[in-house]
Amino acid sequence: MTRCAVCGDELVDASRQFCGGDTCDRVLLPREGRDTVVWLGRVFAVALTLLVSLAVTQAADGQVPTLADIAACNEEAPRAIKAGTASPNGGDHARASRARAGGPTTSAGDATGGVVESPDPQIHGMQGAGAKTAAYQAAYRSCMRRKGF
Repeated sequence: MTRCAVCGDELVDASRQFCGGDTCDRVLLPREGRDTVVWLGRVFAVALTLLVSLAVTQAADGQVPTLADIAACNEEAPRAIKAGTASPNGGDHARASRARAGGPTTSAGDATGGVVESPDPQIHGMQGAGAKTAAYQAAYRSCMRRKGF
C-alpha cells in the first residue's frame, strides 16, 4: 500500500506519487494555474481594499446642515437650557467669551448677520445672540450631533 507524499492518503494508482485530492490539487497546480490563482488573489485583494477605502472616505465626508436643521436646533437650544440638559465644555466657554468680546466665535468663522458661520457643522448656523452663552452653544451642538452632524 502506497501513500500520498503530501497528504498521506492511500493512493489508488501506486505508480503515482501524489493522490490528487483537495490538498494535493492546491499544492500541485501546474505553474500556469498557480500564477493565475495568485494573480486573481491579488486582484481581489486590491479591489476589496479600494472598495473599503471608498466606503470609508464617503462616510467621512462632512455633511452640511440644512436650514431646517439649523432652525430646529436654534429653537431647541433655549428649551434645553431651561431644562438644564446642556453641558458646556471648555471650547463652548472660550467661544462664548470671544463672542461677547466681539471677536470671531471660531478660528475660521464668526457671527455675521446674526448667525455663526463656521466650517464646524455642529456650530454653523447658531444664532449670534446664543453664541455668547456657553450653555446655548452646548445645547445647539448636542442637537446637531443628534441630527448626524
